[in-house]
Amino acid sequence: MRIRHLVLPVCLLLTVLSACDDGGGGRWFTDIDYIEITDDMPAAGNPDGACPIPEEAMLADTSVPDHVIGDGTPGSCTSEAVVSTIAQGGIITFNCGPDPVTIQLTETAKIRNDTGPEIVIDGGGKVALSGGDRRRILYMNTCDPDQVWTTSHCDDQDHPRLTVQNLTFVDGNSEQETEYDGGGAIWVRGGRFKVINSRFFGNSCAPTGPDVGGAGIRVFDQFEDRAVYVVHSTFGGREDLGNVCSNGGGISSIGVSWTIFNSLFSYNRAIGNGGNPADSGTPGGGSGGAIYNDGNTMTLSLCGTVLEHNEVNAYGAAIFFVSNNHDGTINIEDSILRENICYSGSPWQILPGISGHSDTTMNVDADSVIE
Repeated sequence: MRIRHLVLPVCLLLTVLSACDDGGGGRWFTDIDYIEITDDMPAAGNPDGACPIPEEAMLADTSVPDHVIGDGTPGSCTSEAVVSTIAQGGIITFNCGPDPVTIQLTETAKIRNDTGPEIVIDGGGKVALSGGDRRRILYMNTCDPDQVWTTSHCDDQDHPRLTVQNLTFVDGNSEQETEYDGGGAIWVRGGRFKVINSRFFGNSCAPTGPDVGGAGIRVFDQFEDRAVYVVHSTFGGREDLGNVCSNGGGISSIGVSWTIFNSLFSYNRAIGNGGNPADSGTPGGGSGGAIYNDGNTMTLSLCGTVLEHNEVNAYGAAIFFVSNNHDGTINIEDSILRENICYSGSPWQILPGISGHSDTTMNVDADSVIE
């Protein structure tokens, strides 16, 4: 294991936000005014997370939407309206009245690859999309011909560029999916993807299998291997709201990098058994209570993020990170990993709660707590 210390950018105060220069001309922001989601569920994000956010991971501007779901009443915000509007792409907002609403979908909302290329779904802090514990909530796949092929290289194209923000995803369930498995709430392949100020409660996917995962989110094939951003979001947050899958109770991916800021992963569970590859006589799985990353060269970066009270039956109570070509990197800044439970008692871990190859490059700063 190679452990290095991290160097943070220096910040300059602006009038509305604080901006940091990363030394390469890129701007980073602090003191961001996120919409507060006002209900009796856990808030979005780690309230103590204070890491600066790069410009490309900021909230999308939805002040001039292309489409608005609803006419100001809860009854107008139907499953049919959600599914048909999301299929049109563009910037999408909701107008469902002054109070929080939960829209139970009767079919999965699907992104069409020939819309956009920028697609933003903004719940305004008042909308929860529910799969009713019967179906996945949101699906994007650049290599699915039913959603329109737009290039000859569907596994490495720059669109659609999907942002979900100010939304709650609850009771998504992809257990019945066989071809595109995992991803109980959201399944993504191709283009670009980011999640901002959102919450994932009670989502689930297949309970067993060596590689299936991501009760909250599963991702493949991002453009130019760029990272998925998860910003100021919550996965679980309360014991009765945790997300559950064979692997990756919160998120899962193969060959994808992640950059996660000021977020919370708690009470998520990887309930498979036997690991990957599966032990003889087992169905496999049970790794990555919060995060499951498998692939070759990839990077997982956490900043201002808490992973706690997650559970596994096999490996990586908090994080399972296996770079098959031994060229993966984990960066941890100002973050906390604690009280994550591995029921197998396996000693195969790099640091407490983190399973992976012993030669994984680990960059951990002095402000992080891993125990």
